[in-house]
Amino acid sequence: MLKEIKQFFLKGTVLSRLIMINLGVFILLNFVRLIFFLWNVQGVGDVMTAWLGVSSNPMRILSRPWTLLTYMFLHLDFFHLIFNMIMLYVGGRLFSDFIGTGKLTVNYILGGLFGALFFVLAFNLFPVFSEVRSVAVALGASASVLAIFIAISVYMPDFELPLLLLGRIKLKYIAIVFVLIDILSIERGNPGGHIAHLGCAFWGSFYAKRLLAGKDPSSPINRWMKSLGSLFSRTPRMRVRYQRGRPLTDDEYNDQRADRQKEIDRILDKISQSGYESLTSKEKELLFKVSGKD
Repeated sequence: MLKEIKQFFLKGTVLSRLIMINLGVFILLNFVRLIFFLWNVQGVGDVMTAWLGVSSNPMRILSRPWTLLTYMFLHLDFFHLIFNMIMLYVGGRLFSDFIGTGKLTVNYILGGLFGALFFVLAFNLFPVFSEVRSVAVALGASASVLAIFIAISVYMPDFELPLLLLGRIKLKYIAIVFVLIDILSIERGNPGGHIAHLGCAFWGSFYAKRLLAGKDPSSPINRWMKSLGSLFSRTPRMRVRYQRGRPLTDDEYNDQRADRQKEIDRILDKISQSGYESLTSKEKELLFKVSGKD
């Protein structure tokens, strides 16, 4: 188990980096809290939450716009962090395998943004929150993580996930349970968090349905993020490639692409019916190559 965890983080995948960022922020902030505690300075946790968590007050968000991003990496409680990271690992692995590693980060961020949007709108629209809307703050990766899990559940609803003591359960049923728990828990405690979860569930469901229809609603942002990242990357040396044989015509290229997509669809149907373990080594290799593409 420890060897597998070590190999996972050494690979440096997008998923492992997201988890490492969450862990790093948690360790850093708690180290700062410890230093101030030893110097008998009180209220540091509240200050961190106010400056890094997203407020339900729109005016405060305008003065601290970075909180729309930082809140989705902010955890002050250890068990809150661990639960979210387990969910991110499970959902992120499935998302990377079946939708693509290159789309994971943008959906993590967009899920968090939709969670923040639902949180702010609810606290400013419903009278029940009038007394706390000026001080309410949301934090944690739950919204981003649940967006990824809901997306893969809608994209592969019949894929079975083995759960301890419960056996193999289809993703669509797990997703339904998560959403129902959030709806029924709004009035019982942490309403802001549960409402944010509904926002991320909306995005995850919308994204997967559009993807199944052949459209990727996150592609413009994904391209922008890649172009932004390329500004900080080293310019590669020019390479000369020699093409063997004649180039493909447009019709030949389209035929090859259609045949490849049919094969991928067949593999996905096979997974939904018999599970990932039923694939041959060649089928797994093809699926792995496709999952690494945007």
